[in-house]
Amino acid sequence: MIEGIRPGGYIYFIGICGTAMAALAGMLRSRGYRVAGSDAGVYPPMSTFLKEQEIPAYDGYDGAHLDPPPDLVVVGNAISRGNAEAEAVLERRLRYASLPEVLKEFFIRGKTSVVVAGTHGKTTTSSMIAWALASAGRDPGFMIGGIPENFGQGYRVGAGPHFVSEGDEYDTAFFDKGPKFLHYLPDVVVVNAVEFDHADIYRDLGEIQVAFARLVNLVPRNGLLVLCADEPGAMGLGSRAFCPVQTFGLAEGAMWTARDLRFGAEETGFTALREGVEVGRFVVPLRGEHNVRNALATLTVCAHLGLTASEVREGLSTFQGVRRRLTVRGVAGKVTVFDDFAKHPTEIRETLRGLRLSFPDRRIWAVFEPATATARRAAFQGDYPPAFDPADRVVIAPVFRPDKAPEGERLRMDRLVQDIAARGKPVARPPSIDAIVDLVAGEAQEGDLVICMSNGGFGGIHEKLLAALKNRHGA
Repeated sequence: MIEGIRPGGYIYFIGICGTAMAALAGMLRSRGYRVAGSDAGVYPPMSTFLKEQEIPAYDGYDGAHLDPPPDLVVVGNAISRGNAEAEAVLERRLRYASLPEVLKEFFIRGKTSVVVAGTHGKTTTSSMIAWALASAGRDPGFMIGGIPENFGQGYRVGAGPHFVSEGDEYDTAFFDKGPKFLHYLPDVVVVNAVEFDHADIYRDLGEIQVAFARLVNLVPRNGLLVLCADEPGAMGLGSRAFCPVQTFGLAEGAMWTARDLRFGAEETGFTALREGVEVGRFVVPLRGEHNVRNALATLTVCAHLGLTASEVREGLSTFQGVRRRLTVRGVAGKVTVFDDFAKHPTEIRETLRGLRLSFPDRRIWAVFEPATATARRAAFQGDYPPAFDPADRVVIAPVFRPDKAPEGERLRMDRLVQDIAARGKPVARPPSIDAIVDLVAGEAQEGDLVICMSNGGFGGIHEKLLAALKNRHGA
């Protein structure tokens, strides 16, 4: 436990409306601590959640909010020097910590810690593992960056012996620029992929590789490192391990692999093998080869934790997915509109491939908004065009907040459109969200699939598009 925090003490959050910050506040509240916080804009859904948890939240930052002094101040990673409350914390010598530090000391220490990391797939894989443990009666704790539909929220305290964390490589706080996942006391680490991302804090792939190598170096000798055999960046970490290493994937030589893959409209089936020996037939209600890999990672971890194949089969078959991961938002005019979090070229490619495998004869629209710190930059200028190959039509939205990227480093939208068109793909670049809605609703046909990809709200495009399709084509 963090020194000096009395049972039932007062813990204050600066930046409480972040998804993980609010979740941690709720976890501490459930443990009997008095919790409050502040943020620059307290509004639904987080304001509603905090109110339900009986957690007061100030709208705006003011040093006076820290009177009387809290026993501990949790500082979110979106908070920078110059923030009125952060400055007050430093000036008054108040005890402070980052979210990962608090999660470690209050909820992870003393548990078997499973950390799922990697550039892609960590939210779905950590959610699968948590649900497999829960459905088998193990009552795990977890902290996940998305919302697993089986739980309806991204966190759980749990009374069982395991804690599952989505291991984020993003930095921790203004006073700790190292990756969050270094705080999670890992006993088991899963690495799905290691690729370049987060161009706002990492200069190149080499820096990201160093971060993951530091994570692997924390796994004890009696722990386990689980690596995706299909990803060279992940496999390169194996030589750094002091613990046993197991691999999963569809590549030849993977310890855990799959054969006889069957892709349906709503589910994917496969036969799992461990070192060539058949483990059984499994079905997961998700689409795409990438989700077969996620399921194999889940099998690998759960077998290590003592679950039977039957218990994992039940967990996978009843897994309901993660919100905003190829989620159907509605059907109008017999056109299906999906919402997806994809923003990295690899994520876009795999998501579209998964949709194509499940619906080989349907026309697919890929509607993409560059919205992350990396997506706004030219880092993936050459990688984006081939990522859209599985789609039939491509629509590129305006960059969200282009001013957040240095002018000389911004993604060149004209070149992106030209390069997609050069691959023989019909592509459009409407000037606004409303213009995208007009285009897609006007040209979409019965049976089309429209997948809107952004890590942000995308200007409410899903509701606007469904309304426009209903108006033009009927329900």
